[in-house]
Amino acid sequence: MHIHAYSWLGEKELFDREALRRPPDRPHPPVTAEDEERYRTLLETFRRSELPPLETSLWLLKSPTLIRATFEEPKDAAAWLGRELTAHAPGFLSHQEADTARLSRLVTTATARLTHGTDVSFGFYLGRTSFLSLALVTCTPNPWTPALPCPLT
Repeated sequence: MHIHAYSWLGEKELFDREALRRPPDRPHPPVTAEDEERYRTLLETFRRSELPPLETSLWLLKSPTLIRATFEEPKDAAAWLGRELTAHAPGFLSHQEADTARLSRLVTTATARLTHGTDVSFGFYLGRTSFLSLALVTCTPNPWTPALPCPLT
């Protein structure tokens, strides 16, 4: 198992557009060539989009260029998370979210979850209109979507 790190910082309004954050459904039979082409176009649009998917494990469908780092050890992945949280904490909308003891607990919890093969995903408001999404996704295989290939193997 290894772990991919993902981050996204953008407008909350865009993040809230859930239709952009889920992959398209496969067309139902009978499938025409036009249906298949539309599906492939929508899937490619989803894959290229930097928006976080609704389901954390679906980051594995996204372009490998969106991977910020890859780790073999859960503690190293959690340390990346800790660095990201520390870097962005001054901008958190809530002072409670930026509390260093709380951030330390999030890193500890992330280490434990990753050790058991569970993905980790956190989101934070930065200012009134921005949103930060951080995710650590287990790979080879991911327990939630074992059929998805790892984007970097």
